[in-house]
Amino acid sequence: MAMNFFEHQEAARRSSRLLVGLFLLAVVCIVLAVNGVLAALFLGVLAPHGNWARYGIHALPNYFFETTTGVVLLIIIGGSFIEILDLEAGGDAVAKMVGARAVDPDTRDPAERRLRNVIEEMAIASGIPAPRAYVLDGEEGINAFAAGIHPSDAIVAVTQGTLTRLSRDELQGVVGHEFSHILNGDMGLNVRMIGVVQGLLMLALFGRFLMSIGDGRDSRDNIARVMFIGGLAILAVGYIGVFFGRLIKASVSRQREFLADASSVQFTRNPDGIGGALRKIGGLGAEGGGVVVHLHAETLSHMFMAPVSLGLADGMLASHPPLMERLRRIYGRAVEYLGSEAKIETPAAEPDLPPLQYGHLEPAGFAASLLSPLAGTVGARAGGAPASGPAGTAALRSSIGQTPAANLPFAASMQNRIDALGMRPALSNATQAQYLALAMLLDPEPAVRSQQRAAVVERFGGDAVAPLEQYAGTISQLPPGWRLPLLDLAMPALRTLVPAQRDALLQLTHVLIQADGRVTLAEFLLYSVLKRRLLAPKLSGRALRIGEVGAESNVVMSLIANVRLPQEPQRAYAAGLAVLAVPGGLLPQASIALAQVSGAFDRLALLAPLEKPLLVKACFAIAFTDGHSHWKAASCLRTLCAALDCPLPPQVDSAETEEASAT
Repeated sequence: MAMNFFEHQEAARRSSRLLVGLFLLAVVCIVLAVNGVLAALFLGVLAPHGNWARYGIHALPNYFFETTTGVVLLIIIGGSFIEILDLEAGGDAVAKMVGARAVDPDTRDPAERRLRNVIEEMAIASGIPAPRAYVLDGEEGINAFAAGIHPSDAIVAVTQGTLTRLSRDELQGVVGHEFSHILNGDMGLNVRMIGVVQGLLMLALFGRFLMSIGDGRDSRDNIARVMFIGGLAILAVGYIGVFFGRLIKASVSRQREFLADASSVQFTRNPDGIGGALRKIGGLGAEGGGVVVHLHAETLSHMFMAPVSLGLADGMLASHPPLMERLRRIYGRAVEYLGSEAKIETPAAEPDLPPLQYGHLEPAGFAASLLSPLAGTVGARAGGAPASGPAGTAALRSSIGQTPAANLPFAASMQNRIDALGMRPALSNATQAQYLALAMLLDPEPAVRSQQRAAVVERFGGDAVAPLEQYAGTISQLPPGWRLPLLDLAMPALRTLVPAQRDALLQLTHVLIQADGRVTLAEFLLYSVLKRRLLAPKLSGRALRIGEVGAESNVVMSLIANVRLPQEPQRAYAAGLAVLAVPGGLLPQASIALAQVSGAFDRLALLAPLEKPLLVKACFAIAFTDGHSHWKAASCLRTLCAALDCPLPPQVDSAETEEASAT
């Protein structure tokens, strides 16, 4: 089974449109119901009696329906807007809704360190910043969720039961499931769903509020009676919104859970990872093994890996597919549930449907098999149609956007090297993480380095010099291509900085880069990734087609071609043209300004999900001309993927792994 994240991101965009459609349908139904109920209440109860009859009012007042509609829309849309605004802070805000505790990056707890290591491995392999880890203390069920607006502010939260009841392989399967939601574009959809459901719920809450006011006043007071009866009617109608809210969550989220299960198998190459976790959830009590008892758990029910309550486990409004059906799709057969201490033993019976497929292929061989036939490919049309031709082109096309499983060995080796060099403190503290990022920019020239140190001392004080130099010395022992993934590992600590501190760090980074009067490619790439991670842009406007960004695509392709083969860039550029034809021809290196590249990255970030893979394929073909690459070209490709918010092709880390072994 081939998983392509670009296709699934596009499916998430379609689900967003479905979400908007269902929301509008729900709003229309609620507006009609409120108008009908209040009109009947007015004409049948209020108009014939009391002050209204005294003044001869026996019909609806002028603008009754307009006023009622306006108030209802204000309550619903205002409630949704306020809730979404509250969650603009990203995954951390969502985690706090359910009382999750952030895991200390320097934790000494073995279970929490294992969780941190698994998350870091998956992040390195995927080419995204490491999400912050959270734990729901006291929750003994097995459950987890990922949240955030953007991969740069993502978090992964697990229950205490997930930490204590699962093996490392099973925990890795759960984390792989959550990374699917990050990479497939589900997180933004899920956060918007929280806002939509909250807006639909607001009317019921408003009705309850009116009832409480009316109930607290003299029962002989006509106004009190009106408020109580009106509140009761609005509360009843408001449950239309509650119903629609649950229906929206169920209709949008269930299929995404099947996808996340399949992605987890692809990530880990181990069906017993996510499969074992789901079997243990069943062993804890059928569909109730993932119960979360927090007050706001139901609000986030569509984000969790398993149902958070028995009431959401089955029926039309079930938040997740049936657990047994999920297992049957993973294994291809019915399997038994497991106790929390049981070891995985898959039955030997013949499957009644094909189990999820995954393949084993060494990264180096994968790269060679992909790229050897590129010379004979047929160029694509300008405007973005993919090239047709030899099987090598099809292999290349299918490789981009696939799971990062081939990168997991590199991720594990990188973690081991970091621990052996004692760099873990640099990833565990916001101040130390800033020193680490700045140390990557220190110039070997003594005069320039002295000027850079003075700028750091001005910002942090004299105590910064020792760790700055220590980290610079350690970084010098690592392959140059490891700097960007190392920066991504530091992101959980850097994300704890407040906006003013983030701005100050970027300004100081710019000062250090400019200290020698020039900007190197490595400095530019590091600054571009750091800026993207710390200041994730709010993308607005319509998504672009590949044909609308031909000039920007050509800038990036020309840059990578000049970096990959500076002596004969036209040959590298031609490999990209075989995949994507762009206007303008190869730009000479001297004419490519880094500010121009930065602007190109910003505009290319607006590409629609299904438009991105063709550009990544073309740049990949350039970076891996002749079947191999080097750290500069691979880092350019990594920076492009960061700009596009897409998974890293496995061959990028493969090149870095080979470089590490030779260092």
